[in-house]
Amino acid sequence: MEPLRAVLGFDMETDIGSWTPHYEGLRPGAAAILDVLSTNDVTATFFFTGDAALEAPEVVRAVQDAGHEVGSHTLHHETVGKPLWPIPGMFPLLPEEVPNRLKKCTELIESIAGERPVSFRCPRLLGSTNVANALEELGYVADATLPMFHYRNRLEPYHPSTDDWTVPGSLSLLEIPNFADLSQTHKDPYGRDLDQWPLFRTESADAFLKHIDRFVEHATKHGVITPVLCFYMHPWEFHPMPQEAIHYGEGAVLPDPFIVKNCGDYAEKQLDTLIKRLLERGAQFYQTRQLTQFY
Repeated sequence: MEPLRAVLGFDMETDIGSWTPHYEGLRPGAAAILDVLSTNDVTATFFFTGDAALEAPEVVRAVQDAGHEVGSHTLHHETVGKPLWPIPGMFPLLPEEVPNRLKKCTELIESIAGERPVSFRCPRLLGSTNVANALEELGYVADATLPMFHYRNRLEPYHPSTDDWTVPGSLSLLEIPNFADLSQTHKDPYGRDLDQWPLFRTESADAFLKHIDRFVEHATKHGVITPVLCFYMHPWEFHPMPQEAIHYGEGAVLPDPFIVKNCGDYAEKQLDTLIKRLLERGAQFYQTRQLTQFY
């Protein structure tokens, strides 16, 4: 078996995803992540929403100055792809809206970063064939979106079809499935219980690694020569998040406990442990765009 290839992707967005409009965790969380990456001398991709890049252009520059990749993550953490499950109050863009929305996001991040992003991730991993084709037209080289927990027959990166983004085809775009432990059975109809985020902080890096080892064994049994571990995390996970209901005047949002558990210092320590354990296993870390050299 070839060395593991690990991709750390950090989705730069509002606190607790779409459940708040706040950016309390963006700056301190990004600083904590950059410190851990620097300590371990590994590289990563930071997927910025256009709004987050506008909110904190200095964070975009800090990511670049540290030698990491700046990617894009839509304008406002909206659903640009196919919704697999209902999300209250969040409606997907119409298919005809997607190409222009992605174009605007790309141009906005380029205006702040000074270079055009070539790696993308859809919020909540909700992609689509329409998104993949639009990314191809915009010159993106990699899309770290496909949720392996749902599309369980995609074990490694591939070039998707113009007619169905979940199967191999002729696009130049590289589709990178996100890590899931496919060795276990699932009860959720969408397979979300196979997705191990955010186990690294709700339990520990070592608990997370048990699932990584199971996936690697599963992948090699199915003929994968070089397993790819693509992870998604967020800056707000590395800053304490509110544990109580968040009020907005017309109502309140109460995140499930696991969403906000152990955000802050504990998450930072566990990320450091996770990277060190993967390095001990011989893993090599890549930015999303760098994976294109292998496929």
